[in-house]
Amino acid sequence: MKILILEDEIPAYQKLLSFVQFEIPNHQLIGWARSVEEAKLLLNGGQTPDLILSDIELLDGNSFEVFENSAINCPIIFCTAFDKYVLKAFQTNGIAYLLKPYTLENFQEAFHKYSTLFAKNEPQNIDNQVFQELKNILKQDKKAYKQRFTIKKKGGIKLIETKDIAYFEANGDFCQGVDTAGQKHVINFTLSDIENKIDPTSFFRINRSQLINISFIEKIEPYFKNRLSIKMTVGKDALLTSGTKTPEFRKWIEG
Repeated sequence: MKILILEDEIPAYQKLLSFVQFEIPNHQLIGWARSVEEAKLLLNGGQTPDLILSDIELLDGNSFEVFENSAINCPIIFCTAFDKYVLKAFQTNGIAYLLKPYTLENFQEAFHKYSTLFAKNEPQNIDNQVFQELKNILKQDKKAYKQRFTIKKKGGIKLIETKDIAYFEANGDFCQGVDTAGQKHVINFTLSDIENKIDPTSFFRINRSQLINISFIEKIEPYFKNRLSIKMTVGKDALLTSGTKTPEFRKWIEG
C-alpha cells in the first residue's frame, strides 16, 4: 500500500508514521510534505497513493488547497485538532478523521474503516465541492489563536512560531518559551495571558507555572499524590501536573 503523509509538525509526523509502521507493515511511504507546495509537487510527480493521511493546517495554507487542485482518487484520513462539530461534514461526505490527540486505537479504527470501504481497490473521486464547503466552515468557526511571538534578542527581534514552543514557563512577571532545540526565550506576557491567546486543543496548563504543547509529550507516568510525570521531547527534567489539574489533564489528553 502506497501512503502519502501531509503533516507540518515533526513530532506529529513521527507519531503518525509509527502508527502506520505498526498497523500497515507492508506499506510504502511515497512521500511526506509539510506545505501545500510540497504536497502538490508530490501528487503531480507521477506516483499515485492508495491512502493519504493529512493534517488540515500546513505551513503555507490548508490541505484543501492541495486537493482542490489535484485529481484525488484515493481515500483521505484527516488528522486534525479541529472540534468534532466541524468534522461532522467529513462524516457526511464519507471522509474519516483522527481528532488530535489521537491514539493507536483511533488510528486502527480509521484504517479498518477504509480497509472495508475500499477493499475492491476501486478509485473514488472526491467532489471538489466537499473541500470548498469544509474550507468555508473552518473560515467561519475557527478562532484566531496567536500564531507566533516576538522575542527580543541582542541582534534585534526574532519571531518564534507558537507550534514550535514545547512549553511555556512562568518567570516572575514574564514567561519563558522553550523551543524545539531546548532554548529558552523571554516572552513579555504572563502565563495566564498566554493561556488565553493560544489553542487549548494544543496547549494545557499542567500546574500554576507551566503550559505544555501536546505535540512534544514523549511519555506520561504516574507520580505520587495523584500527580503525573510528563517527559517532554525537549529538556531533561520531567514536568509534573498538580493534583488538582490531573483529572482535567487526563480528559484533555484523550481528546
